[in-house]
Amino acid sequence: MNETVDAIPLSNLALSFIPAIAVLLVLRRWTGEAPTAVYGLGRMVGQLLLVGYVLTFIFGSDQPAVVIAVLTTMLLIASWIALRPIQRTRRRTYPRVLFSIAFGGLSTLVLVTYGVLGATPWYQANVVIPLAGMIFAMSMNTVSLAAERYDAEITRGIEGRAARPIAFRAALIPQINSLFAVGLVSLPGMMTGQILSGVPPLVAVRYQIMVMSMMFGATGLATACYLWLETRPAARPTG
Repeated sequence: MNETVDAIPLSNLALSFIPAIAVLLVLRRWTGEAPTAVYGLGRMVGQLLLVGYVLTFIFGSDQPAVVIAVLTTMLLIASWIALRPIQRTRRRTYPRVLFSIAFGGLSTLVLVTYGVLGATPWYQANVVIPLAGMIFAMSMNTVSLAAERYDAEITRGIEGRAARPIAFRAALIPQINSLFAVGLVSLPGMMTGQILSGVPPLVAVRYQIMVMSMMFGATGLATACYLWLETRPAARPTG
């Protein structure tokens, strides 16, 4: 096996767009919404190219201030996006979501980088930032699901403490499903990438176990924290 991943030639990379183009054609014929998907694909390519250059700079900077700035930016953006389903209370709820994702995400990130991986120095960008990206993104999605479901239950007239377990269970459905499916239905991206790069499967499995536990723990803690903050007596406006 190769010890490093070979760069994919651009001509070969273009072949990966063939299934996407087929979907675009179906979208255009059936729904007329192909322009939105085209914009999404174009934006994906542009964003990934941009982040590739940015990460090259960050990984080469070896400066803790740069890593802290990146983590802070990721947290701020993830927390704002998480509240997209509840626009009417977005500004009021934002501080709670920010604290929740920071609490669940950063505590898990510290545990994994130091306790599991033993990363030194602590600002080792090529370790901290990819892991933080996974943690914050998944926490964002889970908190978003919880916020939407909790808000829906409150709108229906359900009391906050009764709505909390409903929202918590609903938010964790994707995470729990992924625990059941991993290895049987799907080989996650990190594990697949490691295997393609020549890492022995049993080594890749250990890393994937770490990632799955990390994701479940971080998302669950962030969501529980958010719902707890929402159901405090002083959390919701009166009158």
